[in-house]
Amino acid sequence: MGCGRVGSTLARSLEERNHTVSVIDSEPDAFRRLGPDFNGDKVTGYGFDQEVLAKAGIRRADAFAAVSSGDNSNIIAARVARETFGIQQVVARIYDPGRAEVYQRLGITTVATVKWTADQILRRIQPAGAEPDFRDPSGTIRVDQVPAPEQWVGHRTVDFQMQSSCRIAWIDRLGEGTLPTRESVIQEGDLLHLVMREENAARAYKVIDAGPEES
Repeated sequence: MGCGRVGSTLARSLEERNHTVSVIDSEPDAFRRLGPDFNGDKVTGYGFDQEVLAKAGIRRADAFAAVSSGDNSNIIAARVARETFGIQQVVARIYDPGRAEVYQRLGITTVATVKWTADQILRRIQPAGAEPDFRDPSGTIRVDQVPAPEQWVGHRTVDFQMQSSCRIAWIDRLGEGTLPTRESVIQEGDLLHLVMREENAARAYKVIDAGPEES
């Protein structure tokens, strides 16, 4: 539900991945954002209306995303999809972070747009290690993005991992993801995705900043 910039991008992305997609919007002109190559259904109406949802194929759907510009509309539509039609994979975009937390507790997955954007910017303007990319629910494990430290360029990833007690989950190199092997060497411009225990983070960054210990 919602054929704005987010909804239209989401619909096209799903279709590119060979999913069948129906898009609901109250404004027929909004469907122009989908482009001429979109093959899915376009249904004019409100996504919290049960008849509109049925017309869009909700009864045979595997998932529902409410990404209109209104928090109330998104939440109502998400609850109808979940509670009336039994859709388990339901996501609602919410601008108000406080509301997002409430609905998360009700079992509706929410994407708090403002908070998510702020978090993404925060991660990119703070020093490496200040804020992880991901932290597991128990707060034990974190994932950090770290640009290849100059002092480690040219050194093997296995040495980096042994000395820092981090694991390199993957490396972004020249626009592609790469899984490190025993022979891999850290290169200038690499973006390292590090997995570490929260309790070891301070020590890990101290070792990373200090550079490798030569054997």
